[in-house]
Formats: sequence, C-alpha cells, structure tokens
Amino acid sequence: MKKILLVEDDVFMLELLSEKLRKSGFDVSVATNGEECLKILESLKPDLVLLDVVMPKLDGFDVLRRIKSSQDSSSVPVVILSNLGQKEEIERAMSLGAKDYIIKANFTTKEIVEKLNSILK
Repeated sequence: MKKILLVEDDVFMLELLSEKLRKSGFDVSVATNGEECLKILESLKPDLVLLDVVMPKLDGFDVLRRIKSSQDSSSVPVVILSNLGQKEEIERAMSLGAKDYIIKANFTTKEIVEKLNSILK
C-alpha cells in the first residue's frame, strides 16, 4: 500500500481527498500546515506528498524547497495541489522540483487519484 502525505489547510478539501485516497487503496497521513508536514515527513517516509501552496506557517513553496533540499526526502515525489493556477506559480513549483501541478478547480478527485497512480507506477 503506497503512503501519501496530504498537506491541506482547508478541512473540507482535506477530508474529501483523504477519504477518496483511502478508498482508492492508499495509506493516507495528513498535515494542515507546512511545519506539520515537515515534522511528519521525518518519520513517515511517504511514497508521495500531495501539497497545497497557500497555507499557514509555511507555504507550499517553502515546504517544497525544504523537501527537495533535504537528503532524506529529496527523492520523494511532490505534487502541488492548489487553487493558484498562474503560469508563474506553476513554473516556480516545477523549478523547485515538483513532479506535477494540479489546479484544484480543474480536476475531480477521481482524476487526482488517477494522476497519482500514474506517478507512483
């Protein structure tokens, strides 16, 4: 069972996605801000991080930068899941090492699961 760390500060989206991911066969851990994500990451060793950008304490870009600069977590694929869809944000995330960038409004939870499955193959 693949482990996913879902990082999302919107409670509704967090519950919706975590439920869908669990029903799709993933082992899901959750964090509601960037600092919590980094703490969980140390012990969890997930197969993938699904990361929101706009969050309290540490935003997703800072978290992504720290994940990719750490020897322990640099190989973990990070998929950005955000409402921000400007070209600059997408390019910034990809240049920091994101594997993919999903704009929340453009994808169903089913499509998000399909995308994650293809990345984890």
